[in-house]
Amino acid sequence: MNIPEKVLKGIEAAGFTECTPVQNATLPSALKGDDVAAQAQTGTGKTASFLIAVFSRMLLKSKHDSTGSGLNTKPRHRQPPSPQALIIAPTRELVAQIHAEALILGKFTGFTMLPIYGGIDYLKQRDDLARGVDVVVGTPGRLIDYLKQKVYSLKRTEFLVIDEADRMFDMGFISDLRFILRRMQPFQKRQSMLFSATLSHRVMELCYEHMNLSDKISLTPEKMTVENVTQELYHVGKAEKMGLLLGILKDEKVGRSLIFVNTKAMAEQMVNLLNANNHKAAAITGDIAQKTRQKILSNFKSGALPILVATDVASRGLHIDGVTHVINYDLPQDSEEYVHRIGRTARAGAEGKAISLACEQYVYSLESIEDYISQKIPTKAIEDHLVVKHYKKPSRRRSRKSASKNAKPGSKQRHGSSRKPEAGQKHSNSPGRHKQLGKPRQSRKPSPRK
Repeated sequence: MNIPEKVLKGIEAAGFTECTPVQNATLPSALKGDDVAAQAQTGTGKTASFLIAVFSRMLLKSKHDSTGSGLNTKPRHRQPPSPQALIIAPTRELVAQIHAEALILGKFTGFTMLPIYGGIDYLKQRDDLARGVDVVVGTPGRLIDYLKQKVYSLKRTEFLVIDEADRMFDMGFISDLRFILRRMQPFQKRQSMLFSATLSHRVMELCYEHMNLSDKISLTPEKMTVENVTQELYHVGKAEKMGLLLGILKDEKVGRSLIFVNTKAMAEQMVNLLNANNHKAAAITGDIAQKTRQKILSNFKSGALPILVATDVASRGLHIDGVTHVINYDLPQDSEEYVHRIGRTARAGAEGKAISLACEQYVYSLESIEDYISQKIPTKAIEDHLVVKHYKKPSRRRSRKSASKNAKPGSKQRHGSSRKPEAGQKHSNSPGRHKQLGKPRQSRKPSPRK
């Protein structure tokens, strides 16, 4: 393959020796400058595939360009700077993963790379982007924010990568994505690459609209799950569900494990219960601060945190080697999410196990999941020793109601007063109060004392 020496050094630094199937299928076309639309599952090496192609093309272009990248020089007519390459991903975790891998593969290229996403220093990101960089990796929302402020421009951007395109539709980013693409130069003047777990009609429509006769590459579309993942399913009632989970964690002797739930409230409850029963765990959900999120993920990657509880916000973009078990405490209601969840294990050729608990609340999605993956998930019987019947329950915080009972007599309460209205006096939120609104206030004579 026509890969420059500087990129080959980065490949060696990353420890890559052979092409994965997706790399073998996409790199020849991408290195020639063709547009590519590839269907590839998570964990197959697609990130390295488009990074190697983009860095190689940028280096080859710079040889013929006497001005170099031209991004760190003052643009003519004071126009905002344009990055050479733009990589768009749907989640902060995926952006961070792509940027981390880009730093390794592009270590010897001399290109500057910047991640753009919410939750971190807004002004610092803005200033770094305004100075001009070669490669921008970002989520649609923050990219549009800076684009509208004219911090940067896409008029001279020549390389575009859209990762997890199907997820863009699922998360409602498709209008944002089209907003960004309409502000780039015509597709004939740039190279575009799109990667997606499924090349559905809506994804291909995006290719037809914004790409230049892209090569459609599908890899094993009939096999939705990775063969190295051993799948198991338990039918369990909600009352025994937590006890079964604790039994599985004890019986399976799990290593680094991911537990998926469907709601933030369940994630918080799960972490409290696991910690109370000597299982060190933490949760990432959609609303935690970015610094906290990064610290939790760092501890999980290093092994200091053996169990990570997550909602579907983390089912993509987590590139963590050595995850031995994925446990679906709640079955996902979206069939595609099942594939993305269990794809967090058995990465890079390793083996892994995916265990799902089907309770009466979420079992209704099981049939659609099995139809989607074109296979039946093997069911296992629940043995008595597998259910922990006596386990510690976390202590609950004192409720507001109990706090009001313990309040000192005569003390004022923040959320309204407990004092009853006097005789003949309207309560502040009674119907009579609202009827008087808009009428002139009448003076009242003081009533004679009895």
